[in-house]
Amino acid sequence: MLKRYMHKRERYFAMLNDDRVVRPFEWGLEFIGEDPDAEDPHAVLSKFSADTIANSDEYFSIPDSFEYRLQAAGRLKPELKTLTWPSAVKTPSVENNTAYATYFPHETNRKAAVIVLPHWNAKAGTYFDLCKFFNKVGMSALRLTLPYHEERMPPELTRADYLVAPNVGRSLQSIQQAVADTRAAVLWLKQQGYEKVGVVGTSIGSCVAFLAFVHDFSIDAAVFNHVSGYMAYVTWHGLSTYHVRDGFGDNIDLDELREYWLPVSPMAYMEKLAAQPPRPQRYIYTLYDLSFPVELSRDAMRALKRHKIKHSKATIPCGHYTLGEKPWVYLDGYKIIRYLHKNLK
Repeated sequence: MLKRYMHKRERYFAMLNDDRVVRPFEWGLEFIGEDPDAEDPHAVLSKFSADTIANSDEYFSIPDSFEYRLQAAGRLKPELKTLTWPSAVKTPSVENNTAYATYFPHETNRKAAVIVLPHWNAKAGTYFDLCKFFNKVGMSALRLTLPYHEERMPPELTRADYLVAPNVGRSLQSIQQAVADTRAAVLWLKQQGYEKVGVVGTSIGSCVAFLAFVHDFSIDAAVFNHVSGYMAYVTWHGLSTYHVRDGFGDNIDLDELREYWLPVSPMAYMEKLAAQPPRPQRYIYTLYDLSFPVELSRDAMRALKRHKIKHSKATIPCGHYTLGEKPWVYLDGYKIIRYLHKNLK
């Protein structure tokens, strides 16, 4: 009965004011540094995927320094500070090539800070309450703007459609950029003197957080809010991404997409994570999720167990969208804040 109710609510919220656009399929080889006119894009992407996973430290690397700029967010909210810097990954969209983050410093404590990675199509101001709660328990917070969102959105978009799209190469570049921006945010916090830095990501932000966590030992603890091992599976089967699936049409099948998007999928790096010294990591998933279908979450949890990766698990009896409703949003916030406070203090 609860399952039926939650699924009904999920469908309602997913289609509320639905302005999704089905965009045309593109291989997007130019976005991964390949010849856009290659005769066999399948072969190009297959090789790129294998090579990238084998050299993922290079793929997700960042420069040693950035030109950071911290300034007041604006006259309406002078108490907020906006951090900007040139993104390490350059895209054709000029607006997207500057990274943005909103800084919530604790008044006195500079020991711990948390980077907050929002969900896909998060609006300006979302997750500010979570950042303020981190302040209340003695930690600073830095809320990152994902690629193609808010100030980074090019004029031809009304949604962040380029982050996850039926453009295979562009989606790879977008996630690579999000990981690079996250790592640059970690670097800035460390430069400010923070001893410990954590990260929490929600939905696509969870995927980005995981990739950054695996490739950056400067991240001391992490919470992954919504869990799936493969970006392709979520896109193909998820309620929120039906328009992306429609855009692929018959140009590509699921097995091919899984292979080509493997470099930006957590499952590709389970062995890499297992070989690292253990760090605190919590995985939160919901039992009635139609956007990150629960079996995909359980599959990822089985992989963690199979690789003997020490972790904390939490489940919440709601769905993807309903996690933002009361009382679930409070329970989720508690599980996030308590875990990071415990492991970063």
